[in-house]
Amino acid sequence: MIEQAPYSFLRRCISDLLNGLSDGLTHFSGASRAAVIFALRPDSPMLVCDPQNLLKGHEPIFKSLYVDSQKWRANDLVSQDRKRFADIIPIKNLGLAGLLSNGGYSGSVFFQQWFTEHHPDLCSTGPTECWLEHAVWRFSHDLANDQDLYTGISGYFLKEYATHAVRDYIIDQMNLLLGWDSPVRIYPVLDAILLISETREEGSYPEGRLLVVDPDMLDRLDFLVKFQESVRPQLVNSKHVRKLLLTVERSGRHLVSDGRAILGICGDSLPPFSVCADFRGRHGFLKINRNKVCSFADGRFSSTTYQAKLVHLEELLLETDLDRSVSYFLLKIVVSLVHHSQQRKHGCTVVLDLNAQPVAISGQTLAPPLDLRKPYMLKMAKSLAKVDGALHIGADMHLHGFACLLDGRTFPGEDLARGARYNSALRFTAEHANIIVVVVSSDRPVSVIHQGVDVHGVCTWNRKDGCVYNLDRLDYWVGL
Repeated sequence: MIEQAPYSFLRRCISDLLNGLSDGLTHFSGASRAAVIFALRPDSPMLVCDPQNLLKGHEPIFKSLYVDSQKWRANDLVSQDRKRFADIIPIKNLGLAGLLSNGGYSGSVFFQQWFTEHHPDLCSTGPTECWLEHAVWRFSHDLANDQDLYTGISGYFLKEYATHAVRDYIIDQMNLLLGWDSPVRIYPVLDAILLISETREEGSYPEGRLLVVDPDMLDRLDFLVKFQESVRPQLVNSKHVRKLLLTVERSGRHLVSDGRAILGICGDSLPPFSVCADFRGRHGFLKINRNKVCSFADGRFSSTTYQAKLVHLEELLLETDLDRSVSYFLLKIVVSLVHHSQQRKHGCTVVLDLNAQPVAISGQTLAPPLDLRKPYMLKMAKSLAKVDGALHIGADMHLHGFACLLDGRTFPGEDLARGARYNSALRFTAEHANIIVVVVSSDRPVSVIHQGVDVHGVCTWNRKDGCVYNLDRLDYWVGL
């Protein structure tokens, strides 16, 4: 039978794992919370640990699945031997809005399910799901050991798991598409990609694409150039590979590698499975075939797409009295302007004026205003965004002015660590009703500002680093 772990040991174990998981995912994807529900034995109560209220709002679903129904207890395939902690029977992702989850049954922990944020700007959910899968394994492992042998190292494993999560996801996809006998070693490839991304050539960061292909699939590539085997550059020689990337920069071509050396240059046709490093200057994207897995910059991997999703702007627009179709087109207009500014690497400010009569703003007033629903007018607005000052867009989806100066009086909500564009937007929205300002900085995330507040910068939860958290019974928790 599965033995009941002492409560103090259980609290410490869960707390270490949650802190490590939250810290690691925060570095990979931005501020991330974590939570877990579990039952140690088939007859044990379901427990929950949710120190940052990640699961708040989902109580009715948990009540329906795990309190009103007891079907989750009926699993005859689960071993009662806690030494078989690695034999984990996976549990399907619950698919809860805004959450990612992974869980399983095992000999040491009868049932467990781990949760974290589903950020809107993930390249792929795959690495995060692998991260949660490893949390399941670590908890099962820790509970299988005697508490006297517990070191707390599992939390540190989860904190530093980013590269491993990326590698695990790539291996999973490789096994699905190629089988289990591919000679390509993923860890050296990932290390080489990070080294190349930081190697400058005449002061410039790398651009171009590097394709890593299984040796058995090389005959499916359309080689334009092949290097002699005796002089093929090794992938670990980051300086040499960086120079060779110049040959495929801003083109449809790829450098080709078998995971060890650079074999030549091919066109844009891809084999059934490949790993592609798409270098784009200071950052880049790692892809399986043509699908993004993650991004990389500054010597580490992350989940960001480097394109603002503007979820907060969408929420603000939905809260207004505007017709849904108007809100939709305004959002599409702003997203197009923001993405263009990010791609061209220049900052810009967009003022969304939702008043019936647009407010007067100092700047270049347009008469008549430009109808941004027309593609060629939107293209013109993208060019006008390069000029210092803000674009002034009304609720009528017309551009009323550009190079606008946002003024306002100083107030306590300013952020002196940010520039004039950001603080001017804070001041202006603090003094004018029905105004939303979107600020794009060349070196920072996009900011959505409303009523003098950066809505993205408002923290809705407080970190409790180093705490040993309490465990609640799920049947009591859902009634809180």
